[in-house]
Amino acid sequence: MDLPRSFTIRERSHRIHNPFTSEKLAALGQALCLAPETRVLDLASGSGEMLCTWARAHRVVGTGVDISTEFTARARARATELGVAGQVDFVHGDASGYVADTPVDLAACIGATWIGDGLVGTIELLRRSLRSGGMLLIGEPYWRQEPPDQATVEACHAGAKDDFRPLPELIEQFGELGYDVVEMVLADQDSWDRYRAAQWLNVRRWLDRNPGDELAAELRAELSREPARYARYEREYLGWGVFALVAR
Repeated sequence: MDLPRSFTIRERSHRIHNPFTSEKLAALGQALCLAPETRVLDLASGSGEMLCTWARAHRVVGTGVDISTEFTARARARATELGVAGQVDFVHGDASGYVADTPVDLAACIGATWIGDGLVGTIELLRRSLRSGGMLLIGEPYWRQEPPDQATVEACHAGAKDDFRPLPELIEQFGELGYDVVEMVLADQDSWDRYRAAQWLNVRRWLDRNPGDELAAELRAELSREPARYARYEREYLGWGVFALVAR
């Protein structure tokens, strides 16, 4: 049980595995007015940057769960580096079936709603770990502008235009599911650039070191096409944000 090796190659240098900068992650923590000892569950926690930095800045406590052995090890190392290993722990496992033993104050899935087979299922999964009156955090894509054709849709990692919604309609969907949106922090084009461009540098450095690897041809082809594809489609049409939700 692990992520494909190609994914960890692309994101080897990333501390945040989505189009957020460290500044935006910090802004989100500040906006939520997190109290000390807030109990957090982070499903698909990646390299643990949210939990670790919020533990240091806001003294939260909690658990992260991720399917990647490499990212889980990095999360534990980051907790030690920041001096918060006593406040947070990281579990290598399948987040799609994880429910906290004790209800938490804040349940999060930042950019991996595939763990619940989509937005609706992931909200339901998180709700199972949340105390009454607690808060959900969901990271989710949306259309910055209407995609003109199916080629644009597919280049933005969707199968159909309806897989994502424009931002106002996404916010309305949260309401239809019974939640108030009480805060949001959105990625911008610069933070998208930092996320995607760092992948290209990681891939190029890996290719230079591993020209004979079985993945080399695949990643060489990817690096040749991805920068232009990103600039033409994803950068212009795809938005992404983190939304804080409280049940009505």
